[in-house]
Amino acid sequence: MFEPSTFQMPMLNPYLLRSYGELRLAHLALGFITMGYVWQEEDNPAQRLPKALAVPFSLVSRQLSLPSILTYADCVLANWTLRDRAGNMETIFNFPGDESCQGFLLVSMVVEKAAASGLKGILAMRHAMEACDVTRILKGLAEITGSLQQMKEDFQLMHAHVNQNDFYGTLRIFFTGWRDNPLLPDGLVYDGVAAEPMFLSGCSAAQSSAMQCFDAVLGVQHEEPSAAFLRRMRLYMPPAHRQLIETLCASPPLRALVVSSPALHRPYDLCVSALEALRSFHLRIVTKFIIVPGAQKRAGAGRCPLGGVGLDPTGTGGSNAMVFLKSTRDATHRALLSSSSSSLLSSSSSSLLSSSSSSLLD
Repeated sequence: MFEPSTFQMPMLNPYLLRSYGELRLAHLALGFITMGYVWQEEDNPAQRLPKALAVPFSLVSRQLSLPSILTYADCVLANWTLRDRAGNMETIFNFPGDESCQGFLLVSMVVEKAAASGLKGILAMRHAMEACDVTRILKGLAEITGSLQQMKEDFQLMHAHVNQNDFYGTLRIFFTGWRDNPLLPDGLVYDGVAAEPMFLSGCSAAQSSAMQCFDAVLGVQHEEPSAAFLRRMRLYMPPAHRQLIETLCASPPLRALVVSSPALHRPYDLCVSALEALRSFHLRIVTKFIIVPGAQKRAGAGRCPLGGVGLDPTGTGGSNAMVFLKSTRDATHRALLSSSSSSLLSSSSSSLLSSSSSSLLD
């Protein structure tokens, strides 16, 4: 491992960065370098971040109002470029993990891309609510439902583009932070920034601003401690994303309008069911890519003295992944107006779903 005293990276000057795009790219690059430095030896992570890396990362983060760690907004939302005129994409930065790293990041980005139409539907529906226009509210609910269904469809590309052993054994550690982490219980010292260690959560899907927007508009009420964890994850989002979520949370509730309007009951429940189905699928993905290989690793460690302890069941954001995901899934189910609505999604038409997004990864 490179110790801080022998770290040869030159001191970068972030004041040469002029635009928001340049700052975001710098945060992305410094985040990848930081995670690579800290986790170059998983069983012996760095305890300190060298000044030449810590200081510019802190200055860039301060200008963006983001924490000095790799975030979901970095490695998913900002970490891609077009490879050709056909619209195929590739990542800008990758971690070890062969094609599984690029597959994991690009599939996550495609899922977020599918959320865009739903976010547009949210904004259109808010305007419709101000005008008490039920027809436009119905259209907005349909747009959100279709968006959530497409997100789930695109999420399934993980099976084709990510190897579960590569993800668990090589890639996952690089998304892990230094808060609530048994591998770095004392946090990480940022030399030249602060004498006391910092405790920051790693990159997590809980930092997806789109998912919190859907929760806010549909009135999904999460129980503690999941609710507190989701609120904390907003600190890892770009400020404009946080502001949108908080604005939606403070807006007149859609659910109250829906309850008083029978014509909206079924469309609303279809929308909530689509969100619940997406979260249920996320649970299955976590089981395949984290829980199962983690159990296999622990079984191997029991027979081999060289086996590692791993992070199970801690997620990259510092939460207990399965407990958190089950909690958010169950909270979504409780938002349904009808107890029989859980079957609505499977009985509704899914002909609008398309697998066209898979071509983006070719």
